[in-house]
Amino acid sequence: MLKKHCNGSRERVKCAIITVSDTRVVETDASGKLIHELLEKVQHQVCHYEIIPDDKHKILQTVEVLLNNGSIEAIILNGGTGIAKRDVTIEAISPLLEKELPGFGELFRYLSYEEDVGSASLLSRAIAGVANQTVIFSLPGSTGAVKLAMKKLILPELGHIVSELNK
Repeated sequence: MLKKHCNGSRERVKCAIITVSDTRVVETDASGKLIHELLEKVQHQVCHYEIIPDDKHKILQTVEVLLNNGSIEAIILNGGTGIAKRDVTIEAISPLLEKELPGFGELFRYLSYEEDVGSASLLSRAIAGVANQTVIFSLPGSTGAVKLAMKKLILPELGHIVSELNK
């Protein structure tokens, strides 16, 4: 049963998926494929999918193009959220966020601790926020993290978030 605040949620959201990786290609991008499958399973539309390198400028440039597209309502990035030198996704997208959704990262790390990786969850810098009337989620690149974030947080609220952005 949907909670009352979700009545009026958008049933179909136009989404973009960006995998940030120096090593993945379309054939090996299990996390990008999983995001795609889970979105389409609940009738959301994947309008754009791309794999880009762990490069701050390229990440920023790609997200800015999608934000200015005018039809993308949600951008889901996976990869580059850890603490390694090459992990720069957060540094690239944080300056773009007009409003951060701190609860996303907090809940994601809590759920990761409880259900997936235990104390290693503190290494995740996953975030979400809003820029140019578009919601942006930045997830770790592992399939376990993607599955957890999509099923427990993003899919249940994506339509609601987009509806709120369009009020």
